[in-house]
Amino acid sequence: MEAWVVDEPGPLRGRPLVRAELPVPEPGPGEVLVRVRACGVCRTDLHVVTGDLPRHRHRLVPGHEVVGEVAVLGEGARRFVPGDRVGVAWLRSTCGSCRWCRSGRENLCPASRYTGWDADGGYAPWTVVPEAYAYRLPTSFSDVEAAPLLCAGIIGYRALRRAELPPGGRLGIYGYGASAHLTAQVAVAQGAEVHVLTRGAGARALATELGAASVGGPTAAPPVPLDAAILFAPAGDLVPVALEALGPGGTLAVAGIHLSDVPVLDYQRHLFRERSLRSVTSNTRQDGEELLALADRLGLRVATTPVPMDEADRALADLEAGRVHGAAVLVV
Repeated sequence: MEAWVVDEPGPLRGRPLVRAELPVPEPGPGEVLVRVRACGVCRTDLHVVTGDLPRHRHRLVPGHEVVGEVAVLGEGARRFVPGDRVGVAWLRSTCGSCRWCRSGRENLCPASRYTGWDADGGYAPWTVVPEAYAYRLPTSFSDVEAAPLLCAGIIGYRALRRAELPPGGRLGIYGYGASAHLTAQVAVAQGAEVHVLTRGAGARALATELGAASVGGPTAAPPVPLDAAILFAPAGDLVPVALEALGPGGTLAVAGIHLSDVPVLDYQRHLFRERSLRSVTSNTRQDGEELLALADRLGLRVATTPVPMDEADRALADLEAGRVHGAAVLVV
């Protein structure tokens, strides 16, 4: 099969993502072989390709928002049957026995492994996944619409929970891409007042269309003190900006796996009055199941930009330059 692989991580101008001929993978025990139909282009893919994240595997196939069809069952796999539509997400496996796994926090498992970082992902016509970490997908979403839910949606949902937004509270969202536009809809549906701070006229227009109470530039002050905020942009210099916008007892959740350096914080301006700063690390499978059910029930609108699979390098360049409307999705 012809797939995209990360040759040598580095800036996109050096073409780190290249086409390669690889054998069709074979499912191992408890795994299923999936024929890829669509794969979302996530900012984490960009971090893997450019080397912002450390390399875990040479000539890796990236991609962890995969929608496809089960084709072959590995030994002992019984959860699905050939022809079932499934989703393959970022979290790929955990040990199941450490104190984090036993306490319902498998996202913190020290032995956790990830699709498109530790194992080949969906920038290819075929991929394999442990059946216990695959998702059944709501029929209300097409393949292209379902793909971004598998990371942008799930991580945004976990970030919203980590931000501890009170009922009917005021939520600030910094950055408005694939994950933010889904999270904002969930928050609005739950009665929140959402204020979006982001660059780009297109992103601001989409935020207004999807129910934001106000929109402004990334460093602008929201019109009201915030009860909670989520930072989706991978810009550490926005951390003090967002903290300063919080009211007493507010929480800022940082949603990304990678963040540029955070400036020195001033205790009185940024943290005093019981304001909190929290990170988000991957997700649990329960997060994924809850988000998919919620997306189906709320009828979330997934803004996408379909891109042919053979133009994955262009899709990453567009993402890096901020030229993508909603979420880019590679289509086989």
